[in-house]
Amino acid sequence: MTQDTYFAKALTDWRHAFHRLPETGFEEVATSQTVATILESFGLDVHRGIGGTGVVASLRVGNGSGAIGIRADMDALQINEQAPGRGHASQVAGKMHACGHDGHMSMVLGAAKLLCDSRDFNGTVRFIFQPAEEHGRGAKAMIADGLLTRFPIDAIYGIHNMPGIPAGQIATRTGGIMASEDNFVIRIRGKGTHAARPHMGIDPLVIGAEIVVALQTVVSRSVDPGESAVVSCTEFITDGIRNAIPTNVVIKGDTRSYTPEVQRLLEIRMRDICMGICAMHGAHCEFEYTHEFAPTMNWEANTEVAVRAAKAVAGDAMVEANIPPVMASEDFGVFLQHLPGNFAFIGNGTQDEPGAIPLHNACYDFNDAILPLGAQYFAQIVRESLPR
Repeated sequence: MTQDTYFAKALTDWRHAFHRLPETGFEEVATSQTVATILESFGLDVHRGIGGTGVVASLRVGNGSGAIGIRADMDALQINEQAPGRGHASQVAGKMHACGHDGHMSMVLGAAKLLCDSRDFNGTVRFIFQPAEEHGRGAKAMIADGLLTRFPIDAIYGIHNMPGIPAGQIATRTGGIMASEDNFVIRIRGKGTHAARPHMGIDPLVIGAEIVVALQTVVSRSVDPGESAVVSCTEFITDGIRNAIPTNVVIKGDTRSYTPEVQRLLEIRMRDICMGICAMHGAHCEFEYTHEFAPTMNWEANTEVAVRAAKAVAGDAMVEANIPPVMASEDFGVFLQHLPGNFAFIGNGTQDEPGAIPLHNACYDFNDAILPLGAQYFAQIVRESLPR
């Protein structure tokens, strides 16, 4: 077995082990223990329990003062895996790694192994394993627990696998690459009545339907066409029955955007529409709007570093330096509000390739073939950032 083959097998074995035993946000106890044990086997200085279940390992080489952070997320999703015949399928009912965080952990562990063996940089690298990315709470928890003061870093880098991009292609961009996510809850209280006597009540279902339609005008008529935004109503809940008009309706959903100005605009316009329509019909309205994920905004200088590293390990033809932004969200955006860095995508596969099944799908699986490349990419970022 060649050294490259042995390395690829080690990464795959780690990934499959993580996949079999998924744990959701802030419950990654066994996962973080496994991560820490592997890192300690490399001889690294490992700290557990950062922000709950987070892990940070440090490697210092030479006398350089610079420090680079490499981040992986650890949590799984509450999805029941549908993968008959998959040897490494989840062994935990109702939970699976449907977003590839098992692969992200394995790539960062691989980068740690490569850098421990080569030691061809001058400075400090921090390997950061973050809990609760899917909740949008893990980065804040680690920062609140002193991550950036206890383990100082000058810049941070992350990556996410992406079905729909050819396997092994690395793609990024300067500026907004992933959107913010804000959640909203609209509570409408009308007056329930018999379905045969609607004039005796105030129908919150009709009012809610009017609100859902009206909210579609926020982006088309209030947001500058040069900006990006999405408003999606995703749940419509009533306390009615077949022959009774309800008293209460709850509408839930989320919005996506890239700037604080657009976030504020969405909240103000949505609140005004909901309150106005309810007042017009004599119904009571409560409007709740919360900020869940910060936009992921890449820094220019760090994006240049990421692109150089990607080209060094994948070749020019397999690097896209100005990919269009996506409206999905990533907890990594919180880190980029505090310090410079870059977030990139690595292709998981297209069409009939392994890894082409969408994220958050019960049949999804990380493409093991890209694990060594991801590890090499992170190691090369450290070499580019902390040259000897």
